[in-house]
Amino acid sequence: MNIVSSAARQIILDTETTGMNQSGGPVYVGHRIIEIGGVEVINRRLTGRSFHKYINPQQAIDEEAIAVHGITNEQVANEPLFKDIYEEFVAFIDGAELVAHNAPFDVSFIDHEFSLLTPKGPKVKDLCAVLDSLAIAKFLHPGQKNNLDALCKRYHIDNSRREYHGALLDAEILADVYLAMTGGQTKFNLSLDSGHTDGAEGGIIRLDNNRSKLKVISASADELSMHEQRLDLVAKSGKCLWRN
Repeated sequence: MNIVSSAARQIILDTETTGMNQSGGPVYVGHRIIEIGGVEVINRRLTGRSFHKYINPQQAIDEEAIAVHGITNEQVANEPLFKDIYEEFVAFIDGAELVAHNAPFDVSFIDHEFSLLTPKGPKVKDLCAVLDSLAIAKFLHPGQKNNLDALCKRYHIDNSRREYHGALLDAEILADVYLAMTGGQTKFNLSLDSGHTDGAEGGIIRLDNNRSKLKVISASADELSMHEQRLDLVAKSGKCLWRN
């Protein structure tokens, strides 16, 4: 599985809903979206752009769902309908790669909302590519817990603000988790303070977007030629010069 995406622009997204039916299928018909949150990542850097809306679902929220996300019927009673935020939402995700944790869940709900519009809206797949960060987590950590809280602990990402599930907060946390899962080392400790170590207080350090670019030194033609000659020599010897 190729876990590193080639997409330059990504939207890390999460939704909250009125509930989830027990059909076991990928499409959760009968419930509606009440919150959408997304953050923009370009070339693996958070840009600061985000999308966040609460939505009036025009139906009651299940008590079980309220216990998870903490959003009550009263809170969304005066929020816009999905049709009122549709164009702004589509403009935000169009042409990007959508990254969500258990993406089939979120995509099925969005597709359901699109289907209720007059005229019907498109499918998410017609607007953008979709990447499931849960599938990546399961590939990297088979047989382990791979929910967002477990991944935060594994990658030393602070989720202390996460008393309830909230779409924008979860999208922000998922962005950190996704970049950590797919980026290898995300932090260099250059401190001269011997008492400072990379540990539980570690995590992703967001660098200033206006900083000067790192200098890239490319190999010369002579160096590349010498490298190829060395590889040919290794191949002819039939010996492995390193081991895992």
